[in-house]
Amino acid sequence: MLGLTIREVSLALREGRISPKELCQKCLKLIKKTKFLNSYITVTEDLALEQAEEAEIRFQRGKPLGPLDGIPVAVKDNFSTANIETTCASVMLKGYIPPFNATVVQKLLDQGAVLMGKTNLDEFAMGSGSTDSIFGPVRNPWSYSTHCRDRSGQTPGGGDSDWAVTGGSSGGSAAAVASLTCFASLGSDTGGSTRNPAANCGIVGLKPTYGLLSRHGLIPLVNSLDVPGIMTRSVHDAATVLGVLQGHDPKDSTTVDYPVTPINLPDDIDVSSICIGIPREYHAPGLSSETLSHWSRTAELFEKAGARVVEVSLPHTQHSIVCYHVLCVAEVASNMARFDGLEYGYRGAVDSSTEAMYAATRHEGFNDVVRRRVLSGNYFLLKQNYDRYFVKAQKVRRLIANDFAKVFSSGVDLLLTPTTLTEAIRYTDFTKEDNRTRSAQEDIFTQPVNMAGLPAVTVPVALASTRLPISLQLIGQAFQEQKLLTVANWLEQQVKFPLIELPDMHENTEKSSSSLAV
Repeated sequence: MLGLTIREVSLALREGRISPKELCQKCLKLIKKTKFLNSYITVTEDLALEQAEEAEIRFQRGKPLGPLDGIPVAVKDNFSTANIETTCASVMLKGYIPPFNATVVQKLLDQGAVLMGKTNLDEFAMGSGSTDSIFGPVRNPWSYSTHCRDRSGQTPGGGDSDWAVTGGSSGGSAAAVASLTCFASLGSDTGGSTRNPAANCGIVGLKPTYGLLSRHGLIPLVNSLDVPGIMTRSVHDAATVLGVLQGHDPKDSTTVDYPVTPINLPDDIDVSSICIGIPREYHAPGLSSETLSHWSRTAELFEKAGARVVEVSLPHTQHSIVCYHVLCVAEVASNMARFDGLEYGYRGAVDSSTEAMYAATRHEGFNDVVRRRVLSGNYFLLKQNYDRYFVKAQKVRRLIANDFAKVFSSGVDLLLTPTTLTEAIRYTDFTKEDNRTRSAQEDIFTQPVNMAGLPAVTVPVALASTRLPISLQLIGQAFQEQKLLTVANWLEQQVKFPLIELPDMHENTEKSSSSLAV
């Protein structure tokens, strides 16, 4: 049951082949077995069982709320959850309990979804590996899959560091879905923080159009770039969750009052009328030969199906990562100013003066990565630097958006690109580089989409020679999620990416020949 799609398990619930409570208990049991992955910060076991029992009553009465009723989900720990600790994986917010739910969380609960817990992330979502959390790094479930374990001889839960990172910053949400402990999860996507870990963990990661989903209750990183992201094991499931979450929110002035329609993906898809663009600038240094090979093969799949595949140019992409860095840290400096130790969150034990208390609070409450971004942002926002850096970056951002608009106006429907340069990197190699350098490498294909506010989805297409997933990204036009997900669904059907096979993960590290039936 845990390996089914949302559509399949929802049907099983309606037909009585399994009850919401039984499904919840199976997920809770697997969360405990896979605890060493460190995907969850908080497991809401009592609440989940209570919500599952309520769903069970609705099913017994024949009145389920919808396709997500009774479905276990998880939420990244930078979304506010009423009466549940929300930490952003930081000392600064450890112990903080919001009095309200983020709008997207509330919409899930209103549909009867069962909240399994809050997932791990890079502190305040600043990272691309889910390695910078006060709760420790998140491990990629594929490092412990049957094929990978047979290849490396490693055993699950061991003290070794020969495992791959999940990507970030929504690594806990990706690992939770990939390890079958929930059927969908919420991430946030500022420069690729949903698509990057989804790609590394072999699942579907959707970044909707900016303004389609409410950011109310999402603790902000970069207000002009942040988007709630959706992670599932199939494109159809992502469409189902999107249909529940989309829509204008009066609590968020950046949501667009745009007429939303249900996302219905046809079973039989014809891509012969589609034009796919291949950006030449995405043949970037560091792109692995395997990723390039599968990118080319996928383009050939579209051509064989009758789609027109053309090379296109996004000339300002080369400036995007630098532009993104300036805008990101500038908004970070502004957003992090609220954490001063006065109203909520961590407070430094210094009472010699208000200024000294501020300094102690922020030095002790933030890690090096956050402090470095705050300092950089304040530098770029200095009066003498504002026009030179911040204003110029905004102008370059407009040029980047114009590049996409020009390509789409030429008749191209979607762009096909890699999601990451390579498959997931091993932890020991990943941590050799600093956070800033690693983020620039890992987000190179994803963050231009955020700069332009466009929708994008990553789909796993193959396993690398390391037996870790390789994924590709489809980029669509603003508010054209229906077309984007329809074509992504077609691609998913063609590649038939395998579901992960996990050994029986006991808390000890002894090898077991039994495996989870998925």
